Amino acid sequence: MGERLTGKRAVVTGASRGIGRAMAAGFAAEGANVVVMARNGELLADLVAEIDGAGGHATYLVCDVTDQAQVAEVTSAVVAGGPVDILVNNAGGNSFSAPLLSMRPTGWTKTQTLNVDSTVWMLQGILPTMVAAGGGSVINVSSVAGLAGAPLMAHYGAAKAAVLSLTKSLALEVAYSGVRVNALVPGWIETDLTDFLRQDSGVEANLLDRVPMQRWGTVEEIAAAAVFLASDDSSFMTGQMLVVDGGLSVMP
Repeated sequence: MGERLTGKRAVVTGASRGIGRAMAAGFAAEGANVVVMARNGELLADLVAEIDGAGGHATYLVCDVTDQAQVAEVTSAVVAGGPVDILVNNAGGNSFSAPLLSMRPTGWTKTQTLNVDSTVWMLQGILPTMVAAGGGSVINVSSVAGLAGAPLMAHYGAAKAAVLSLTKSLALEVAYSGVRVNALVPGWIETDLTDFLRQDSGVEANLLDRVPMQRWGTVEEIAAAAVFLASDDSSFMTGQMLVVDGGLSVMP
């Protein structure tokens, strides 16, 4: 067990699997008391048991972050339970590809709600207490899809670009208080959400051909970056993007 986050209370959304699960476990391993959130209570209970079994401390709250009323209820419960030092807005994702010109409006709206609106709702529910307490770290999880063009995924690229812009604006708004706001920007990471890309060796080869390091990233590598942003190791960083993508975003 590490000590970089000892005495800190962290909240992680989208924590039932993949990157969110690894970040929660990474925070707990560094001494944080972690509140994990997602829609699937069974998976969250498994994660809490895993963290507790490893000597950490965690609790869970079931919440669909696309439901504003649920987010308001859950964030109220979180802040009533004590101060929050670390907030990770990780819940998000993309479930389809389509040209913008033929995209249904519901597909666009659903993607923005999941990735952008949910982040705003979580921030409005928890950030005021962090500002009042005079410190803390907010980590908004974006994607390399938000850094450049994302053909057939304009809806997702636009949403993740919005998260980056939101991060920068909010960092400036709350810097006076001691709260830091940064974005974590993963590239192609090996999770169950990207399993479908590995089912076809040709598709996988084409994808990795654009990654200079020629491999998938791991959830543990993203979790390590999140621990850095959550801890005092990044105490003079705010409004920044930490890109962890094997060099993908600097390819010509």
